[in-house]
Amino acid sequence: MPREMRELRLAVLIIAVSLPSFSASDRQGDALYDMKQKLNATGNQLSDWNQNQVNPCTWNSVICDSNNNVIQVTLAARGFAGVLSPRIGELKYLTVLSLAGNRISGGIPEQFGNLSSLTSLDLEDNLLVGEIPASLGQLSKLQLLILSDNNLNGSIPGSLAKISSLTDIRLAYNNLSGQIPGPLFQVARGSHSSKIGIVLGTVGGVIGLLIVAALFLFCKGRRKSHLREVFVDVAGEDDRRIAFGQLKRFAWRELQIATDSFSERNVLGQGGFGKVYKGLLPDGTKIAVKRLTDYESPGGEAAFLREVELISVAVHRNLLRLIGFCTTQTERLLVYPFMQNLSVAYRLRDFKPGEPVLDWPERKRVAIGTARGLEYLHEHCNPKIIHRDVKAANVLLDEDFEPVVGDFGLAKLVDVQKTSVTTQVRGTMGHIAPEYLSTGKSSERTDVFGYGIMLLELVTGQRAIDFSRLEEEDDVLLLDHVKKLQREGQLGSIVDRNLNQNYDGEEVEMMIQIALLCTQSSPEDRPSMSEVVRMLEGEGLAERWEEWQQVEVTRREEYERMQRRFDWGEDSVYNQEAIELSGGR
Repeated sequence: MPREMRELRLAVLIIAVSLPSFSASDRQGDALYDMKQKLNATGNQLSDWNQNQVNPCTWNSVICDSNNNVIQVTLAARGFAGVLSPRIGELKYLTVLSLAGNRISGGIPEQFGNLSSLTSLDLEDNLLVGEIPASLGQLSKLQLLILSDNNLNGSIPGSLAKISSLTDIRLAYNNLSGQIPGPLFQVARGSHSSKIGIVLGTVGGVIGLLIVAALFLFCKGRRKSHLREVFVDVAGEDDRRIAFGQLKRFAWRELQIATDSFSERNVLGQGGFGKVYKGLLPDGTKIAVKRLTDYESPGGEAAFLREVELISVAVHRNLLRLIGFCTTQTERLLVYPFMQNLSVAYRLRDFKPGEPVLDWPERKRVAIGTARGLEYLHEHCNPKIIHRDVKAANVLLDEDFEPVVGDFGLAKLVDVQKTSVTTQVRGTMGHIAPEYLSTGKSSERTDVFGYGIMLLELVTGQRAIDFSRLEEEDDVLLLDHVKKLQREGQLGSIVDRNLNQNYDGEEVEMMIQIALLCTQSSPEDRPSMSEVVRMLEGEGLAERWEEWQQVEVTRREEYERMQRRFDWGEDSVYNQEAIELSGGR
């Protein structure tokens, strides 16, 4: 074989081998986009499900795992009036699919039986017709099957009885006929009788009706002693369900027990929005419960729920997922997953001896992940969500040290009872943008400022304000401290000593440059978070940095000219500049 031909074949082989790393993401994105089209989504619905963006992990209502595999799609009560796409069956990692409360017609595709990882399928309250596909019996991990309130007909597939993991089957208010499959009835009578629940609707035939009645009475009697306690014992509390997403309404007593009566031993942190408690649910699930402050009055629940709904649909791999809430006359509580690696601030400064310190690659991942989460809040949520307290303490780390932004939207939650624009500044000193501090008005550019300070935390490992630096006649504010060292070219004095010089100098310099661009005194001069993401990926930083340096040189010359003219002391002038750049404290 000629040498040229061998080289050509080798090149083709290399290309072929490299393709699978992209094809999985392509298939998932294509399948979801086909789903969007089949649902007849309007221009305002799923607007960020972009066909050209093949990785769907940043799309609204899509949750991915650490390997960019789609694991949850939650589109309840969105008003979709199309049909179900058979291509949904290609999402082999999908664990949760919720399309309840829409007007979806047509049948349930046979291809749904290919969702081998599915644990929850909720298609309740739609206009679905046809038979329940027997292929659903292949879903060996399925725990929850909700098909009630549709127009399904035919018999109940016996294949469903083969799913040993099923704990809840709801088929009520359909046009089903025939008998309950014998094996399914035996499952309910057997070892699973303490946990399985079957709710069936119209079933034709005298025998079918008798079996339904007998099964209902039998299960009711057998399960009575196994029913979970209903914690509804606080004034103003109820057990109403909500119609959006997968959120759960917790009872106050339930969270009280989970946190050991909100014991101080379980406090994970405390901020302007309240305390966060570690909790443990009866099934072993670890949770974090945020007990909000500023809710002394009994009003405001409807507005609170609207804001909770807003947060619940802000779904991104770098945003902390809200899993539930609780309301009483005087309390509002939010329930999140417990992040076992705690916060970035903890890993930078408060870690215990023997615990790992964030290395440089992990810090870079925190920088880009946080930027993408904020970009999603600012540019892909409708209405946009402004965080108002971006800092290392509010960026949490999951079991894989993937960063997730927490506390987003809470600023709005605690202000829902106010009818005018709030003038109460919420945030943390050292992270607050100067215009927000002076006017009380926030924007996405105030978040950009806080993000810039967080980048400096990542590089230096230091706090935004540190009065111990006064002992060295240095700047209290981290921003001014870094700017001074950057002007003097003392890169080694900026970087966190805990890194033990294990970092890339060019990457450190790039991160510092981005931080200084983000913390400019004028909000109009700061980049947007989408621009920040591009700069972190190596696009457009050089041009912005050159412009910034020119402005800084001009300002420095003006500063020195004024110093000579008025003969002000160095300390007083420099302190005045610090106030201008970082806001009064």
